Amino acid sequence: MSLLRTTAFAALCVAALAVSPAAAQTKWNLPAAYPADNPHTVNLLAFAKDVKDATGGKLDITVHAAASLFKAPEIKRAVQTGQAQIGEVLISLHENEDPLFGLDVVPFVASSYPQSLKLWQASKPAIEKKLDAQGLKLLFAVPWGPQGIYAKKDINSVEDMKGLKWRAYNVGTSRIAELVGAQPVTIQAAELPQALATGVVNAFMTSGSTGYDSKAWETMTHFYDTQAWIPKNLTFVNKAAFESLDKPTQDALLKAAATAETRGWKMAEEKAAWYLDQLKANKMKVLPPSAELKAGMQKIGDQLTADWVKRAGKDGEDVIAAYKKM
Repeated sequence: MSLLRTTAFAALCVAALAVSPAAAQTKWNLPAAYPADNPHTVNLLAFAKDVKDATGGKLDITVHAAASLFKAPEIKRAVQTGQAQIGEVLISLHENEDPLFGLDVVPFVASSYPQSLKLWQASKPAIEKKLDAQGLKLLFAVPWGPQGIYAKKDINSVEDMKGLKWRAYNVGTSRIAELVGAQPVTIQAAELPQALATGVVNAFMTSGSTGYDSKAWETMTHFYDTQAWIPKNLTFVNKAAFESLDKPTQDALLKAAATAETRGWKMAEEKAAWYLDQLKANKMKVLPPSAELKAGMQKIGDQLTADWVKRAGKDGEDVIAAYKKM
């Protein structure tokens, strides 16, 4: 009789463990390339909290900021191979894989937030399909601020950029360097402060937020607000990891993702002007581009757009056509 009671008690313990929240909890790692106080990371942290709250702790996502888990170019591959279950990347880093991933950094195709949102809506189905074929499920996209030129001297025309050590981080920024006669040096955002401090680069194009994160004013003197393009970060999940979740958890994740996208676009637009104010407060000259510089950059943009459409083929043509109809 004692043995029966012991067996029954053990069975009850096993059953209790099976339904306990701790035993049912799924833990995911989310590598991110930017500092913890960067708006993209702040949004990811809010997204992770929304997921945890909505699932009662059943799905717990840990955000690893500042490229602490994987470097920026490694994140996408890490999620594809299951080394991380979910991740955020600057999608243009992967333009070499597919030209569609670099559409949002083609200069002057979309240089305002309304235009950028339309471009995303036009390109999203094709990008979603590309990611799906790679074993990834797209969750949401969030933009950066408009891109401008940081330099240590006056830049009044594209000719003034000749010979500069130009930070490149994707195909588009490398091509700009080539077209203006600058020297492209591949530097990711997490490595930018050191590259600036050591003089590895002395000019670059990026957003106000990356300039702020890297304390560009310590080495740079000028920021030209060219608003050349508005790049985006995409957050996606390993498809197998997503499919392993039960339906209520999947639904909660997708709902939190939709909220994160709306919040992220709002934050980006609100913070863009604030970042430029911070550059000014730290004694940087924040200037509009001269008519000559703007015309030169537009010419480069036209050439890069034509190059992009040629490389992207019918997929690219269809996306551009859809965008122009919006």
